[in-house]
Amino acid sequence: MAHHTTVRALAHSRSGDKGDTSNIAVIAYNRPAYVLLHEQLTAARVADRLAGVVEGEVRRYAVDGLGVLNFVCEGALGGGVSRSLRLDNYGKTLASAVLPIEIALPADFDTELLRGPAPTFD
Repeated sequence: MAHHTTVRALAHSRSGDKGDTSNIAVIAYNRPAYVLLHEQLTAARVADRLAGVVEGEVRRYAVDGLGVLNFVCEGALGGGVSRSLRLDNYGKTLASAVLPIEIALPADFDTELLRGPAPTFD
């Protein structure tokens, strides 16, 4: 039986904006969580989750040393903060929108790694 969790159990997220582009950083709580996210949280999965909101390309950049996946979403803010009539014209909710994405856990994954303080990324 496959076990699943969500991005929310493995990481937290932040977002920013520049013009019509939203930037979403997914920051893993620890190295084992980052490995799972790096393998499964692709630009395509984020684009699928944000379909209908993000109208352009979604690109993913991995910052391995910090345990961060950075997603750059073009056409995400209805033309930009000063031009958009969207309720969330800064795209702050986009960071939260990626947290429910399901992530498969290997059968031997120690779920205790998802609890407690995060170890360093040495």
